[in-house]
Amino acid sequence: MAQELHTFIKEALDKKIPRDEIKKALRKASWQEDEIAAALASFADVNFPIAVPKRKPYLSAREAFLYLLMFLCLYLSAFSFGSLIFHFINRWIPDLLNPYHSESVRELRFAIASLIVTFPLYFYLTLRAVSAVRRDPEKKVSKVRKWLTYLTLFVAAGIIIGDLIALLTNLLGGELTLRFVLKVLTVLAIAGSIFGYYLWNFRKEEKES
Repeated sequence: MAQELHTFIKEALDKKIPRDEIKKALRKASWQEDEIAAALASFADVNFPIAVPKRKPYLSAREAFLYLLMFLCLYLSAFSFGSLIFHFINRWIPDLLNPYHSESVRELRFAIASLIVTFPLYFYLTLRAVSAVRRDPEKKVSKVRKWLTYLTLFVAAGIIIGDLIALLTNLLGGELTLRFVLKVLTVLAIAGSIFGYYLWNFRKEEKES
């Protein structure tokens, strides 16, 4: 089906049919907007006797590695930051049912060390990825980049849903405590920030394309 769409658009562009007219015809034929946009985007909008195909982006193994490393650093940074906030909440509001429980100093040091290493690396790799996309806008359609971004959105959405379910469950059971609410809000803020940023970035790229 994708090949049929590609062939149709190529023949229509060869006949100098305006892109808006091509879109209207395809919409009437029940093609989806993203399918139409992707197929049209594969041809350059230039004045030439026949349709000119755009260069397809090639993602090297090195770039794939950098994207994988970037998202790994994001996950580790989020987890470490959440662990630090949890530690401060536990220190501020001790567990009255278990007053002798104390968090491992080793775990606290690990969270701090992990955050110091992973967040600057994530920030650097993100700037590098943004710079690469600016130099070559075709890299926006990188499959590895899109898959990892959608995976991140999926994980963040799952955490947000689970967080809200846990909050509602405790609310209905009358077991809400300030300590629990603060931890829920911490997870919600971290996951929500990640979800919101990448969703906003996707929508921004769609408008620019």
